[in-house]
Amino acid sequence: MSDFASLLRPSSLDDIAGQQHLVGRESPFRKLVENSSLGHSFFFGPSGVGKTTLARVIASSLDLPYYERNATDLKVEDLRKIFKQYQNALQKPLVFIDEVHRLAKNQQEVMLPIMEQNSALIIGASTENPFFSLTAAMRSRSMLFELKPLNRDDLYNLLQRALKLESIEIDDEAESYLINSSGGDARAMLKLLEFAYNVDKKIDIELLRSIRPTSLNDGSSEKSVHYDLASALIKSIRGSDPDAAVYYLARLIEGGENPEFIARRLVILASEDIGNANPQALSLATSTMTAVSKIGYPEARIILSQCVIYLCASPKSNSAYSAINMAQRAVQEGEILGVPEHIAQHNRGKGYLYPHDFGGWVEQEYLSEPKSFVEFKPVGFEKKLSSWLEEIRKNL
Repeated sequence: MSDFASLLRPSSLDDIAGQQHLVGRESPFRKLVENSSLGHSFFFGPSGVGKTTLARVIASSLDLPYYERNATDLKVEDLRKIFKQYQNALQKPLVFIDEVHRLAKNQQEVMLPIMEQNSALIIGASTENPFFSLTAAMRSRSMLFELKPLNRDDLYNLLQRALKLESIEIDDEAESYLINSSGGDARAMLKLLEFAYNVDKKIDIELLRSIRPTSLNDGSSEKSVHYDLASALIKSIRGSDPDAAVYYLARLIEGGENPEFIARRLVILASEDIGNANPQALSLATSTMTAVSKIGYPEARIILSQCVIYLCASPKSNSAYSAINMAQRAVQEGEILGVPEHIAQHNRGKGYLYPHDFGGWVEQEYLSEPKSFVEFKPVGFEKKLSSWLEEIRKNL
């Protein structure tokens, strides 16, 4: 049984597939590694893009003792033993911690003195951005690097190397499925190839689909037909054409598109293109996302269809989308308005008029300069919201 992932595991930065923004010849990250100047670092990105591999290559390149742990079962005493072993050593170890976003506070506290004294090189990895779960002290002592999904060319080159290992017989359609259905995840592509090869030495698309009928594709590849179909689905819903939308939904489903990817796109649309014209749309889309994650195909197709048709028939408004865009643009362009004294926290309410003491509304300043970002549209529930706001301001 060939383990293609292990056989093709890179041994140097030059062998790593993709991630040229990090391992390219002129990249700052590579220069830090080559100059033995890389500090404590955290990698984040999707599964199968080389986070663990990159840590191993760094350890090999720097000739450092390497320890690999997972935050889900990491014991503080284990960390202390590693650090104590190298307390007076001339060479420091590289400690790699996967799922680093799951580190408990006490585990982070044990590592802080080590990071501060640089007596070990700490590298962590996660599929989530770990800076939201790490303490401020950990963040201030480290750098964050993002690893991106492998593109089609990266996967193609890796696949060709794998095929040559065993002289595998495979047709073009099966090759395309291996690449396009793997969502930029090299490990997933090689595992599917491995399982198929252990079933039949001659690999075709029917064999691959029987093993993995659902694509892992997350719509990230511009060359993938999935991206175009997802775009067509969204535009059809925005244009209130349920027949076209259901057709593109069917194309995505039959193409093996991940149902959770479709559902996430519907949640975004429910807020961006429908918004307060029908607030219930966001609730239904969110429920759809939860349901399909629990149920999966084939029944998930019915839930997705219900949601798509509902969104098509809903009144459309992009006022929430436009409002936040305008407000952010104002901030980005330097319109930093001071908070009026009477609503600032430090003023402890001095001069603040409590609206409930005035029947629900009282005229007072909330922005130091008049600005208009929100424009209600006369459609659906948003029309009612606009009229409510007008009534409130009449101090009824």
